[in-house]
Amino acid sequence: SNGAVREAAEDTSVAIIKLASSHAVPKLICPVLFEALHSPEWRVKALALDSIAQCASKHPAKVSKLLPVIIPIVTAQVWDTKAQVTKAASSTLLAACNTNINPDVLPAIPAVVNAIVKPAETLKAVDELMATTFVATVDASTLSILCPILSRGLKEKNALHQRKCCVVIENMSRLVDSPEAVAPFGPLLVPELKKVAENVQFSDIRDAALAALNALTKALGHADIESAVKTIMQAEAEAAEAEQKRIQAERDAEKAKEEENRIREEEERRQFREAMEAQRLLDKLALQEEEEKKAEEDKKKEKQKLSTKSAKGTCQGCGLKKC
Repeated sequence: SNGAVREAAEDTSVAIIKLASSHAVPKLICPVLFEALHSPEWRVKALALDSIAQCASKHPAKVSKLLPVIIPIVTAQVWDTKAQVTKAASSTLLAACNTNINPDVLPAIPAVVNAIVKPAETLKAVDELMATTFVATVDASTLSILCPILSRGLKEKNALHQRKCCVVIENMSRLVDSPEAVAPFGPLLVPELKKVAENVQFSDIRDAALAALNALTKALGHADIESAVKTIMQAEAEAAEAEQKRIQAERDAEKAKEEENRIREEEERRQFREAMEAQRLLDKLALQEEEEKKAEEDKKKEKQKLSTKSAKGTCQGCGLKKC
């Protein structure tokens, strides 16, 4: 039955991850699980999410390095229409984030994950981060956990909430281990910090935003804010152009496929018409042959009626051969 097949597939998935080497997680297992999350079947998504959580438990070091990729992908599943997928995504997100090795951020992870799942809880997560003293080096894994919440907090209308986010970003940026680690998150934070620094009417909050922007600019490896903004905007423009090209390429490929299908359908229709015409001609020839045969038989019968001799050579009147 279908239930037995699903159960066998789930058991197989668990066994594969249990037996797999840690080196298979980033290159083999996770890409397959990410692809499974595009399935229209909710059970496939739920199993893929549970498998990611299993990877986090089995190979935490490998999953921790993959957090910049895992968090956006799993977060997208939080808004699935199926409650089972949403629940699996929430638990998977917590399991994945708990693989982070930064001891400063670890106590705040439950609040941060809860804020990712429930945007209304963002301010509570920011308060948790405000109470965090950053001492350990901040890597890409840690940034992937914090930056989405901080970016959302900067968009809040309350200026005091924006200030808290600015303080956290400043403290965090001072301990970033490399520009490469923070580079993917620059477009997420720099534009929002710039808006706060330019648009908020309170000077102390603008100063906090500028301080955070300066610290983040240095972490990104830029000499000043303008160069950082310019670089980010250029990168964003290039990314947008690349996305447009990708979309256009997909559209072109779809049009080419539609044209190919149209040509194939026309060819199939042509062949069908030819086959029907050929069959019609064959049927006509067969009918003509049958009519000619019938006419020939009728002619023979008529001739036989006019003859005095039967088909056996006897006289039709007396029945004798010699008549």
